[in-house]
Amino acid sequence: MPFGEQPAYLRVASDLRKKIADGSLPPHARLPSQARIREEYGVSDTVALEARKVLMAEGLVEGRSGSGTYVREVPAPRRIARTGYRTMSECTPFRQEQSDERVRGTWESHSEQEDAAPAIADRLDLAPGERVMRTRYVFRVDGDAAMLSTSWEPLSVTGRTPVMLPEEGPLAGRGVVERMAAIDLVVDNVTEEVGTRPGRAEETAALGGVPGHAVLVVARTFFAGKRAVETADVVVPADRFRIAYHLPVR
Repeated sequence: MPFGEQPAYLRVASDLRKKIADGSLPPHARLPSQARIREEYGVSDTVALEARKVLMAEGLVEGRSGSGTYVREVPAPRRIARTGYRTMSECTPFRQEQSDERVRGTWESHSEQEDAAPAIADRLDLAPGERVMRTRYVFRVDGDAAMLSTSWEPLSVTGRTPVMLPEEGPLAGRGVVERMAAIDLVVDNVTEEVGTRPGRAEETAALGGVPGHAVLVVARTFFAGKRAVETADVVVPADRFRIAYHLPVR
């Protein structure tokens, strides 16, 4: 193969991708069959199959058992704004992660105590095995799951206080900043690391995505001075969200 020339299956995939992008193959349209691709592009069955696999791996098409392969409808990405955290009562967990004020999100949560895994203990500056309160969230927009979050709070900080359970008690749902203020801890800084990885089976099932497709993960930790008081992983489908930062310059 001459230098710089694409393999045949990538050239076929590229042409089909262009047709999807320009609307020649609109959402829900059936992708040409393997035999049609072979005939139209003058390629082998193997090349046609590999081209279809590329488009499936990119999330542009999906297979339907006994029916064929169809173009997926990919929604326009929503923005997750990272501009700091407020302490007002409306700063709910969903509002901390969602920038569009027109969106009316809801969430479900479940909290339980557990021993801190080594990675979580490291983020919270705890000894492995120290007890933490883990809370899992499913955030929904118009009834559809849009975002997952798992938070961990050291019970050495919140245990036996009114804010031990993030979603119960007098400050339920008020957010980390306000809840910690209620136990005389001033949250004054936060760190975030943003990365991507393949979505785990349970994550993509909950979010209605394609198994193995990339998810964005925001690993966030709140501090009161140098003391970590909460760490969380926020997980969103990479094809549906963009992380948008707006930070002051000092």
